[in-house]
Amino acid sequence: MDSASIQALIENGLPGAQVEVDGADGVHFEATVVASQFAGKLPLARHRMVYATLGDLMGGAIHALALKTLTPEEVAARR
Repeated sequence: MDSASIQALIENGLPGAQVEVDGADGVHFEATVVASQFAGKLPLARHRMVYATLGDLMGGAIHALALKTLTPEEVAARR
């Protein structure tokens, strides 16, 4: 598994999301996902939405995925 594949899966599962994925060892990854679909959702629900885009790869080909999940408004407020 590679970062580009994970990024594509998340982007396909959350249309319009901005996704950045890093993971040099091919097993442990970090992703930042900015999506309007996260509005009004708690962090756990947001993470579940991302995990759903990856299906059975979680816990298999993807051993660990650290997530930062934000709405576009949350990103704008940080600037």
